Amino acid sequence: MIDASASPLMLFNSLTRSLETFEPVHPGVPGDPANPPEARVYSCGPTVYNFQHIGNMRAYVFADTLGRTLKFKDYKLRHIINITDVGHLTSDADVGDDKMEKAAAQQGKTAWDVAAFYTAEFKRDLNWLNVRDPAKWTVATDYVARMIEFAKRIADTHCYELDSGLYFDVSTVADYGRLARAVTDDGEGRIDEVEGKRHAADFAIWRKTPVGETRQMEWDSPWGRGAPGWHLECSVMGEAELGMPFDIHTGGIDHREIHHPNEIAQNQAYRGCGGLDCAEHSGARMWMHNNFLIDRGGKMSKSTGEFLRLQLLVDRGYHPLAYRLMCLQAHYRSELEFSWEGLGAAFTRLKRMYKTVEKRKSEQFELTGTPVDDPALFEPIPRDKWHETEILGYLQDFDVAMSDDLNTPKALLTLDTVLQDPSIDNGLRWHIVATLDQVLGLDILRRSQKSLRVRPKAATITVEEIDMLIRRRKDARDAKDFAASDKLRDTLTAAGVEVMDGDPLGWDWRLEG
Repeated sequence: MIDASASPLMLFNSLTRSLETFEPVHPGVPGDPANPPEARVYSCGPTVYNFQHIGNMRAYVFADTLGRTLKFKDYKLRHIINITDVGHLTSDADVGDDKMEKAAAQQGKTAWDVAAFYTAEFKRDLNWLNVRDPAKWTVATDYVARMIEFAKRIADTHCYELDSGLYFDVSTVADYGRLARAVTDDGEGRIDEVEGKRHAADFAIWRKTPVGETRQMEWDSPWGRGAPGWHLECSVMGEAELGMPFDIHTGGIDHREIHHPNEIAQNQAYRGCGGLDCAEHSGARMWMHNNFLIDRGGKMSKSTGEFLRLQLLVDRGYHPLAYRLMCLQAHYRSELEFSWEGLGAAFTRLKRMYKTVEKRKSEQFELTGTPVDDPALFEPIPRDKWHETEILGYLQDFDVAMSDDLNTPKALLTLDTVLQDPSIDNGLRWHIVATLDQVLGLDILRRSQKSLRVRPKAATITVEEIDMLIRRRKDARDAKDFAASDKLRDTLTAAGVEVMDGDPLGWDWRLEG
């Protein structure tokens, strides 16, 4: 049951360019726990032709934070993420090769094998970042029959056929391009020209296989054998799994310019062509977009051939949760600049959190003689029990921050304060930290600080060898054998281990990537 006294959840709707109060399409029955208010969210997933770079992954940290916040606000969540395994061309528009077909040819594999491999890699990255699985993964090729039926429903009044495929006429719907705030006569005029198109912004609903060619992924349709357009899949999967309108559609800000305006146009056609002054005609009540991750070193784009992916961060000795925290330290609608220094600072902050938790657990053990490892100690406080706690103000501060368009930087300050405040009883502290961390997803209660140690790929020394040399060096220092101590330090340094004497975080060493 939603607490009427809680701060209203305000979210920024890219379609209206304004903050709006979240009001679910399916509000449930007040007072009936069997019919709670429900939030339905669709997030554009990856095209699985390659690994995802860390800029891509920011979108899923954002979508996960949104979903966690909705659950924190006591909404029943149904979250869908799609996997694009067909239809996405190399130009993001209507020219070029299909990304999946091109990757398969380059790698000497089937398009299906390419999709399976990179889907597994993507899901592994999500797991590393503590991003929860959605209610359902929707895979584009599983919905081709539905896509054909969707296209048939809108073809006669909104589409026209060319030799290359079936195209959507953007002049047949009101307010085309409003999401992107297009101001030119051609709307999304960045779409490359295709011979015969009526307008530059018209886009393919169905792409015919060229005469004389055979694709690995192609199907029969009323417009010839071929494959669906990239934009069609999200309209179809969103409608199939969430109904229309659903509550929130998310994606990276790059989707705001072409993909989502085209998706919206299809949805308008499917739903009867209403204008976008009523946001529900777009297919979703709210459209939300995270901003770019900026890399001044130019390693973010996959077109460079060598790009920043989560595995590279791990190879350099950074725990993936440091990247999650780095994302949370900036508001999702702000540009976030990536640097190794910035990632290192986030990692240090994360270590400090873990160190503080272990310190508080040690204090509690010394006081009670009981290990602090019972999972029941780490259960969040239900919202209807907040008034019973001694730290209601912290919970309210956090609620206000997250209700303000997911203000994670401010919410993190509340978490820091709760961890540090000596006046809070430790038994209560774990419950309040669990309440906050169920939204932030840093997993700071259930992991040890040692779990944050990541062995860089280039390192040749094992963790066991490091610990043995560190112990020998401590013994030498205790015996005031400084020559032996220095020699052992030199051995560690030569192996890429930074010895951290007197580190206030309590880390004895760090492997350099």
